[in-house]
Amino acid sequence: MEQGSAREGARPAYAPGVFPHAPAERRIPEGRVPEQARGEQSRTAQSRTEQSRTEQSRTEHARGEHTHSEPPAPRVVRRHSVRGQILDALRAALVDGELVPGQVYSAPALGARFGVSATPVREAMQRLAVEGAVEVVPNRGFRVSERGPRELAELAEVRALIEVPVMLSLARTVPAHRWSVLRPLAEATVTAAAVGDRAAYAESDRAFHRAVLALSGNEQLVSVADELHRRSQWPLVSSPATRRADLLADASEHTALLDALIAQDLNVVQSLVREHFTGADG
Repeated sequence: MEQGSAREGARPAYAPGVFPHAPAERRIPEGRVPEQARGEQSRTAQSRTEQSRTEQSRTEHARGEHTHSEPPAPRVVRRHSVRGQILDALRAALVDGELVPGQVYSAPALGARFGVSATPVREAMQRLAVEGAVEVVPNRGFRVSERGPRELAELAEVRALIEVPVMLSLARTVPAHRWSVLRPLAEATVTAAAVGDRAAYAESDRAFHRAVLALSGNEQLVSVADELHRRSQWPLVSSPATRRADLLADASEHTALLDALIAQDLNVVQSLVREHFTGADG
């Protein structure tokens, strides 16, 4: 909102330094104004300024604007929005195997692919480098990290150490109706798996696990577990694309896990979670 400034004072209609009808002996030297006149002019300017501010305040109040108590709405920085979209697109390309492990990709080439400049691509790739998904290759671009079965097994082991005891504890304490609320999230993984959409499945899979762990009330645990989960979804080097049947099998484990949690069947919960982590997309 542009705010107009109040006019401070008005220029006299008479010549500078001369009052109308003033005797000759009371002519004022150029650039000097009598004390009384200065006071009257100051009071007049102040009155007009206060009147202008009052009218402006009334106008803002009528329009619902409260500039004195609320800061202006922040501007949307589109560059960061583009970077976020590119980051999501790159993550999806990693999961889908479109970005091949071991291959080097330049920011300008990827920018041309997504129809953006190289800058948001480079920023997104730097974020993926921090996560370990890619490696920086000076003067060339970014190489997609090559991962083997050993790394995937280690991630599954760490996830099990974190999530199995948490889920067993939740199975003992969380009432059935709270588990039922998570049913749509479990069904979303089945929907994505049914059409073979690996990127959508990966996102819905993590959303389901985040929702389950969030019932513990431990935000740090949810954050750490989600990061491990994301890393476990990156494809192995030279691995074939996951079949739709495998995705459906993994997705069905979500609904089975909910049934076991509702029934407080701790043995089934433990076996399902461990099996889920060792699967292709658990």
